[in-house]
Amino acid sequence: MTKAPKYWNKAKKYLSKKDKVMKILINKYKEKTLTTRKDIFFSLCKSIIGQQISVAAANSVFKKFKSACGGKINPKTVKKITIQKLKNCGLSRQKVKGIKELSIKFSNKTFKPNLIKKMNDEEAIVYLSTLRQIGRWSAEMILLFTFNRENIWPIQDIGLLRAISKNYKKKYLPPKKFVYLLKKNFSPYCSVATWYLWRSIDDEPIQY
Repeated sequence: MTKAPKYWNKAKKYLSKKDKVMKILINKYKEKTLTTRKDIFFSLCKSIIGQQISVAAANSVFKKFKSACGGKINPKTVKKITIQKLKNCGLSRQKVKGIKELSIKFSNKTFKPNLIKKMNDEEAIVYLSTLRQIGRWSAEMILLFTFNRENIWPIQDIGLLRAISKNYKKKYLPPKKFVYLLKKNFSPYCSVATWYLWRSIDDEPIQY
């Protein structure tokens, strides 16, 4: 894991001034920050595994997946694992296909993660979405956790929407208009706001 992003402290001050709820959350959760593994293949595998299941279920499946990989989650290792062995980890047929194709595209270099550094957020989301099983939500997780982009606001994320409802006393699901109002208010540091909102409903910081 790495240190907090360079913009973190500046973002905390900015958000604290802009929003009372953010100020409370930032003061409450001082001990940890967003970090990155700088390992996009690892993070893509984890994001595929985590799709449409609870955090606890995802952690359980990922633990089995990591064990099946012999603790080494990389394209070469995953490419060698049999489809049945991946299914035995608790992965659906579609997730198995997605992870297998991922290992092939990284091995033969038909997917080039280094290109993402030169792209803006939307361009990067479109490029990441060319991968099987990677949609907008998964792409946003990669931009937030692997590349530490500062202005990601994943409005498809159930955890974020739950946290908005809880902290801003809104019904669930919160009104779209209000969600977009928060985005406008938090920009250009939506990623930091997202992280603190997640922390408010889950003591263990999320990490992809």
